[in-house]
Amino acid sequence: MTRQAVIGIDIGTSSSKGVLVGLDGTVLARADRHHDVRRPQPGHVEMDAAIWWDECCAISRALTSHDAEIVGVGVSGMGPCLVVTDAAGEVLRPAILYGIDTRATAQIERLEARLGAEAIVERGHARLTSQAVGPKLAWIADEEPAVFARTRRLFMTSSWLAWKLTGSYVLDHTSASQAWPLYDVAAGAWYAPWADDIAPELEWPTLMWPGDIAGTVTKTAAARTGLPTGIPVVAGTIDAWSESVSVGATRPGDLMLMYGTTMFLIAVVEQPIHSPSLWGTVGALPGTFSLAGGMATSGAITSWLRELFGSPDYAELLALADASRPGANGLLLLPYFAGERTPIQDPDARGLIVGLSMDTTRGDLYRAALEATAFGVRHNVDAMRAAGAPIDRIVAVGGGTQGELWTRIVSDVTGLEQVIPRETIGASFGAAFLAASTQVEVDIDEWNPPVALRRPDPALAARYDEAYGLYLDLYPATRTVAHALATNQRASVAAAAPRRS
Repeated sequence: MTRQAVIGIDIGTSSSKGVLVGLDGTVLARADRHHDVRRPQPGHVEMDAAIWWDECCAISRALTSHDAEIVGVGVSGMGPCLVVTDAAGEVLRPAILYGIDTRATAQIERLEARLGAEAIVERGHARLTSQAVGPKLAWIADEEPAVFARTRRLFMTSSWLAWKLTGSYVLDHTSASQAWPLYDVAAGAWYAPWADDIAPELEWPTLMWPGDIAGTVTKTAAARTGLPTGIPVVAGTIDAWSESVSVGATRPGDLMLMYGTTMFLIAVVEQPIHSPSLWGTVGALPGTFSLAGGMATSGAITSWLRELFGSPDYAELLALADASRPGANGLLLLPYFAGERTPIQDPDARGLIVGLSMDTTRGDLYRAALEATAFGVRHNVDAMRAAGAPIDRIVAVGGGTQGELWTRIVSDVTGLEQVIPRETIGASFGAAFLAASTQVEVDIDEWNPPVALRRPDPALAARYDEAYGLYLDLYPATRTVAHALATNQRASVAAAAPRRS
């Protein structure tokens, strides 16, 4: 008898992943495709949405080649991103990515002045930052008016896949709540006065919850993907919230810590929390709320170092970092290589390595990068607790949980235990769980039970407390220089760009 199964597909910053999962939570097959983002100038991070669909099709075909009856599809993706299309759904420009794209600083200032910074926080539970979608729409209006004049629809990564698979123009509430300042959290709806102010010609997508059925696979999509025609596709959501679902971090007091190209944190709270340095959002499940934070770079720095070192295996670099002593032999790194998101919210922050000497090794540099992300996690956790979010349980997920060193360093730096579940593949698994939920009653604790607990080493607490204090001092001490260098970088790119006739 052929086994029934669901497919979960996630489009990430550096790769797309898919997983074929039986209705009991057993992973039957996996597939992935790798890609790169475009950085046409400092602060601009883009990707062609056609890549997302092409990789979705390739992954679907790989997974449907296995012996299983596919009964549902779940989708998720990096976000909040911005894809704009015409009325027929034809993409008009490359997707503008989430908070790592920092182009819309002028639009943020203008919208805060016009709408009121306090009013924006009151209605959307977060201030406008590089993470916000509204200012990016305004940037297109200012800088690409011909594109904006044709813009009629707005998509994010998961909703783009849902559109291509089903033809349904929808967006989940969790993603919409991060389209600041376009969504009213209390009302659970688009806020028409501000939405019409920023994009008066836009047709706004129908709002759903991530686990709601957006539609069914069309004949056209089936021909491209190999998926059966007529099976349900859930609306899906942003990858980090799908990651939370994948490990059961959906109850108040839970904190999901995602190890990936960027580091992301989601604290589940009973009531909405307003914070000027973090992001208040709607949760992944109906009736829940989140306080979220994210670093602009984490795993991206280790990838950068690997390339500088001649692309050795990650296992070799981790061994070298493990051999370097805690404190990386006197190195301290600021991980702001693409600006920083929370809690400093500074797109002009820049990376910094302090303490270099003639004795510095590759292992020291690699360990300093891992420790820097741990300091960034601690900074965010401190900000969350200060804002009033209770953190009772931390669950780790994502590719960076493979191997012990990185998670061990984070626990040692933060002083916090981390639960490691059986499956840490993350968002694609969460998307599959939501798809399975449309077919049978499922329990994520049975699908993905914990298998390990990472405990901090109390002997390292004093050493890392001292290093964390220096980390906190380093950014304000160098901010003026970093901002000047960021300005020079933009000027250099502008001077090198070809002139328009």
